[in-house]
Amino acid sequence: MSRIRFTRRLPAAVAAAGLALAVAACGGESSNSSDGATAAAAEQLKPNADLSKQSLQVTVWDGYTPKELPEKAKEKLKVSEVKVGLHATNEEAMAKLTASGDSGIDVAFVSGQYAQALNEQGLLEPIHAELVPNLANLFPEASQLSYDKGNKYSVPYTWGTTGICYRSDLVKSVPTSWNDLLKPPAWADKKVTMMTTERWLALPALKSLGFSVNTDKDEEIAKAKELLLEAKPHLLAYDDTTFGEKLKSGEAVMVEAWDGWCPTTEKNIKFAVPKEGSDLWVDTMVIMKSSKNKEAAHALINYILDPEIHSWAAENINYKVPNKAAMERVKAPEGSLLGVKPAELLAGESIIDLGQASTKYTRLSSEVTAQS
Repeated sequence: MSRIRFTRRLPAAVAAAGLALAVAACGGESSNSSDGATAAAAEQLKPNADLSKQSLQVTVWDGYTPKELPEKAKEKLKVSEVKVGLHATNEEAMAKLTASGDSGIDVAFVSGQYAQALNEQGLLEPIHAELVPNLANLFPEASQLSYDKGNKYSVPYTWGTTGICYRSDLVKSVPTSWNDLLKPPAWADKKVTMMTTERWLALPALKSLGFSVNTDKDEEIAKAKELLLEAKPHLLAYDDTTFGEKLKSGEAVMVEAWDGWCPTTEKNIKFAVPKEGSDLWVDTMVIMKSSKNKEAAHALINYILDPEIHSWAAENINYKVPNKAAMERVKAPEGSLLGVKPAELLAGESIIDLGQASTKYTRLSSEVTAQS
C-alpha cells in the first residue's frame, strides 16, 4: 500500500486565526445556526439536466484523489470539462473560497469544521440527496457527525482519529493514556513527539484533564497550557509530519499521530487510542453556493461515492472512508488500521468550528511552542 504524503492541516499559530478571519471577511460573525445556509430556500435543480453544458472546477489536497479523476469523471459524467486545483491546507482552501463572491470553484474538499464555518456564512449549497443516490453507500454513522447531522451541506470523504503511535519493541509498557506522552516515564524521556497543529496540540492535555476538545473556557485552556508547558522539556520534538520516520529509526518510541499517518504496516509499530478518549476528524466534499454547475457538482460527488472510486482513498492514502460498500472492497494489509469500525470512530469527539474563540487555540499554540 502506498503512502502519499500531504498536509491536511496548517502548522500551529496560523490555522484557527486564518479560519476565523476568513469567514469574518465574508460576512461577519458566525450565525451560530446549526443549519446555516440550509435554512434558506434551496435552489431548484434538475435531476436530468444536460451536463454537457456544464464544467467543473475542484479544489483538493494534493494526492487525495486519483490523478486520472478529471479525465475519468469528464468521460463518465459527460461534462464539458473537469479541472482540479490543489490546496496544501484547509486555510489555503478557505482563502480561495472566500476571496470573492464567486471563487469559480464548484466542489471543494475541506475538513468538517471548515465546512461548518462556510455553511454558517451562507456559502454552501445544500446537498440535494435525490441527485446523489450513492449516499446510500455510506455507513449510517456518517450521517451522525456533530458539525453536520444528516449531511445537509457536506458529504464525508475520509474520517479517522488521533492517538499514540508507538514502537512495541522499544516501550517498556504499552501506552494507554495521554499522560504517557505528557508525563513520559524515564525510559521514554526525550523520545516522545507531539503535534503543533493547534487543536491537536491541545487535544492530549484537554482529554487528560477531562475537558472537551471544543472547550472555549479560558480556565480550561489555561490548565491545558500549564500541562503542555510541563511536558515540553521531556519531548524529543514537536512534529506534525515526520513522526513516522522517527519511529522507524528508533529515535522516538511514542508519538502523537493521526491514525492514517501511523505506519502500522511496519514491523513493531502499533497505534492506541488513549483511555481518556480522542477526536473524530472528517474531511468532506462541499458544493459552493456560487457554483453555476450545481447539477454537475452533485453528479461528481455521486461518482466519487461509487465504491470502486471511493475505495481508492483507503487503498492509496491509508485513511478510512465512510463508505460501507467501498470499504468492503478493500483488502487491508496486516497491521493496518483500516478495519476500525465506524462505531469506534464515533466514540471520538468531533472537532467543530469555534468561530472567534478559535483564536484562543492560536494563542495557546504560540505560547507553548515559543517558550524555552
